[in-house]
Formats: sequence, structure tokens, C-alpha cells
Amino acid sequence: MNSFVIRVLDILFSLIGLLLLAPFFLLVTIWILLDDPGPVFYRQVRVGKRGKDFLLLKFRSMRVDNGKSLQLTVGSRDPRITRSGYWLRKFKLDELPQLLNVLYGSMSIVGPRPEVRKFVEYYTQEQRQVLSVRPGITDEASIAYANENELLAKVADPEKYYIETIMPEKLALNQHFIRNPSVINYLRIIGKTMVKVVKN
Repeated sequence: MNSFVIRVLDILFSLIGLLLLAPFFLLVTIWILLDDPGPVFYRQVRVGKRGKDFLLLKFRSMRVDNGKSLQLTVGSRDPRITRSGYWLRKFKLDELPQLLNVLYGSMSIVGPRPEVRKFVEYYTQEQRQVLSVRPGITDEASIAYANENELLAKVADPEKYYIETIMPEKLALNQHFIRNPSVINYLRIIGKTMVKVVKN
């Protein structure tokens, strides 16, 4: 029952959000194009429910010629990030196109953040439980690690630190919602996320 209600809320919230934010999406599109000509949206293959790949959407926040060897963003002043991208990332506005992913059903508003296949390959059998639910735009781990980029900027090997330290901790935090996927928990995490974004 909870999963059905949450899916209904996902559809309702994403539709309302896309309709209300349409003028804002247009302004962001113009801003991105004036700042760094190229695609407005960034598409990346992520691993979703049951381990199936899907295309995650974001507003593009990096330069077109950014180089794609590193799949993590290191620090808020990563030189690959555009000027508009800095502010889009700071207030998590680059994530808003994922409302389309929610509407399509490949994501939920609340759920474990989807990873690229490279990092999923490091999951233990227990950690792979996160693949039993739809990935989300926000979750407990996203709130707890809102400063993840800054943490990665302080270490010599960001990818190693992410795989060995941050990723396991984030997966552990996600277990709570996976085991308690209630509507109350869903609404609570959305509320906490909004408060976190405003405080930033």
C-alpha cells in the first residue's frame, strides 16, 4: 500500500513541480547557454531498480570540454564547473530535471541516489538491497553528505576515499528508508531536504 501511495505522490509532485517550474526552466536554459554554449541537459547512465540502467537527467553544470576521466566532482570550485553550474549545484537546482525521471517511473522523489555502474560493482550483497527500490532525487545520505564535494577535495585520492569511506556510509544510511518505506518517512525526508537547501 505504501509503495502505491508513494508512486501516486511521485506522479502528483513531479507534475505540479514541472508545471510550476516551467518558466524557471526556461531562464536556467538561457543562463546555461549564455555561460557556456552546448547542451542544456546532462545525461548519464545510472543503475536503477533491479540493477537496470537508465538515463539520469540534470541541468549541465560542467564545461562541454571538461574531460570525463573522473566521475566525481571534487570541491565546489572544481575547474570543470561553469559559473552558472556553481550556483545550480550549490542550491541543488541542477537536479530538478530529474522530476522527468520521476514522472517516467525510473526514479522516485525519495530513494537512494543512483550510482554509475563502476561504483555499483563495489557493492556487497547486503548493500545491493538499495537496488530493490527506485532510486531517488533525495535521501538521508544526500542530506548527511551535502558537503561531499568538499570532503573529497581534502583527500589525495578522492575516488578511493569515496569507495572505501563515503559510499559505505551512504549505503548504510539508506537502509533505514528501504526497511521503512512509509509515506510519513517519504514526506519527512522531503521536508528535511527543503530545510537543508534553504539553509545553504
